[in-house]
Amino acid sequence: MNDSAKAAFGFHHIGLKAADFEKSRAFYRALGMKEVLSWGEGERSVALFEIGDGGKIEIFAGGGEAFSPDGKWIHLALFARDVDAAYAAALAAGAEPLTPPKTVELSSRPRLATIRIAFVKGPDGEQIEFFREEEDRRK
Repeated sequence: MNDSAKAAFGFHHIGLKAADFEKSRAFYRALGMKEVLSWGEGERSVALFEIGDGGKIEIFAGGGEAFSPDGKWIHLALFARDVDAAYAAALAAGAEPLTPPKTVELSSRPRLATIRIAFVKGPDGEQIEFFREEEDRRK
């Protein structure tokens, strides 16, 4: 990785599809991780936990028996200063497009979160998300 790529990327979060959302949520709390955002209801519930050094785990409900990837991790999210440029670079390097760059406003708790995201499929079929959180617009 060249020096400019090292400066442009950093680990943000990894997503886990939980068979028992509340049990997984309680487990990560018990490990001392802080829940920083949550949104959705029922099978669409999501919680984001800080895991230290800026890294996070995003826990999704709905990871029952019908969901079967190994380990149930569903994507790797990389912080990108410029989501659009990261997406374009990944496509140029041979990634398959999944979700083009878009801005999403989450009605999350305890504050509104506005994010810029894009997804690609990497060379081994892994899902990679390029992610950047925008400023809270309610301030």
